[in-house]
Parts: sequence; C-alpha cells; structure tokens
Amino acid sequence: MKKLLLLSLALAVPVLRAADYRIAVIPKGTTHSYWKSVEAGANDAAKELHVDIVWQGPLREDDRAQQISLVQQFVASKISAIVLAPLDEVALRGPVLAAHERHIPVVIIDSALKGEPGRDYASFVATDNRHGGQLAGEELVRLLGGHGKVVLLRCMEGSASTGDREEGFLAVMRAHPQIQMLVENRYGGATTGSAQDAAMNLMDKIREADGIFCPNESTTHGMLLALRQTGLLGKKTFVGFDAAPQLLQALAKGDIAALVAQNPRRMGYIGVVNAVKALRGEPVEAHVDTGCALVTRENRDTPEIKKLLGL
Repeated sequence: MKKLLLLSLALAVPVLRAADYRIAVIPKGTTHSYWKSVEAGANDAAKELHVDIVWQGPLREDDRAQQISLVQQFVASKISAIVLAPLDEVALRGPVLAAHERHIPVVIIDSALKGEPGRDYASFVATDNRHGGQLAGEELVRLLGGHGKVVLLRCMEGSASTGDREEGFLAVMRAHPQIQMLVENRYGGATTGSAQDAAMNLMDKIREADGIFCPNESTTHGMLLALRQTGLLGKKTFVGFDAAPQLLQALAKGDIAALVAQNPRRMGYIGVVNAVKALRGEPVEAHVDTGCALVTRENRDTPEIKKLLGL
C-alpha cells in the first residue's frame, strides 16, 4: 500500500524536461549586428539542447527602464532561466536578485553586473574587455610610433563592458608619456547617430589628433561616418572595436587601421548552455572568457581570424 502511495505521488509531480525549458535571452539592444550574432549563438545552443529561446530586448542600448521592465516581466511569468546583457551594472542588480530569490537562474553575458558570479547569479560569460582595450591601445601606440595626440570617444556611462575597454586603453596611453590625450571624457551614446553627432561636435580636436579610439560598434561606426562627412577618412589613425560588416569593409579600404573583434556568437551559445546546466543542477563555470583578437588588413584573412569572425 505504501509503495502504491509513493508511486501515485511521484506520478502527480510534473517532471521538467529539457523541452519544457523556456529561456529568456535579453540583449542590450536589438539593432546592432553584434547582437544578431549573439542571437545566432543562443539559437545554436537552443537547437542542440532542445530548449525554447525567447529573444527580447530594448530597441536602443540606452533604454535601462525597458530592460529592467523586461527582466521583471520574465521573472513574474516564471521563465525557466534568463540570459542577460545588462545595460547598467548597478540598475539591473535588483531585478537579477529578484530572479535569484525565485530560483530562476540568471547568466550574465557581455557586460558585468555588480555582484559575484556563482553566488549572486549563475555565471558571467564575456570578453575580457579590459584586455580588449589594451590590445587597441597597444596597436594605436605602435602605429603612431609611440608619440602623438589621441582622441577617445567613449560609449556611455554605466556600461561595464565599454567602461573596461576605455580604462584598458587609457592605461596603455598613460604608460607612454609622449602620447597626449586631447579628449578622454566625452561620450558618443548608444546609437550610431548620437556617436556621429558627438564626433562632429569634437571635430576641432579630431582635426588636431593623430589617433582615435572608439570602444564599440556604434561609436566606431558613428566616428567613421563623421570622418567621411569631413573628408578625414584615412587621414587619422583610427582603431575601433567590434566587427560589424560595415566596419570590416572600412578596414579593408584602409579607413580603419585596426579593430578589436569579439566572439558574440560563442557568447550567446555559452550563455544558453550555462543556463541549462544551472537548471539541471550541473556544475557551472562562474566566469567564462569568450576571447577577442586584434584584426588588421594583414591578418584578416588568416584561418584564426576568419574563424573568430564566423567567415
């Protein structure tokens, strides 16, 4: 009788299978090609692991309120897990802690969140962004021969990923006393248009500069358009970040001297894989570096770089 009772209770409890997992993947934005690569990686993992992906994020990469609202909505809907690229390392902490309290695993991708991976959220999967900024800085110093005037157009305040890149870049500049920073505290904003406007407003300094660095896709593209608009394309040593098609085309033409490329497809893939591991109660690596590399006209056709770029 006791065995029959236990059997009936076991049958009454639903067993959550992989096919029942619904994982929300929330990027910083949905317009830049970088995020389309993240989505492709997330979909690769979803097909491999037989889980459902809900891809939803803000249209603009400065809409913190919408991203917070999305996380809150998914938590309330009892989504299985969340993969999140936080727009703000502080503002998204509360919603992520709320998910944690409801036993909804959260994997942070792309940009850091205040807290401890493995304790406050399941895992942090991202580029070593400070290293990426250092790669850009070292290449710009090399191209300038160790001296010259430089403009940095930052992305936006509160973004941990681009902030780390900017600080990595500036650390290299400070180690070279013959490099003079003309601009280092101006922000381009979250869109190509806002970055182009910011660059146009800095044009007097840009004309004076020998080198330029921009830390993400939107600022690099916006600066590219501003240089084109003012006839300065190819006349400044310009190092950017990310490998959108239009930026790779500019690299091929010599309008951009170098790009630091990430691996967003791998980031999206591992983000979902780690979310599924957390749901299954399997060990999850607390911190995963998805890698980055300097791309130049000389190395862009090598097997290693083509693999990184998904070509």
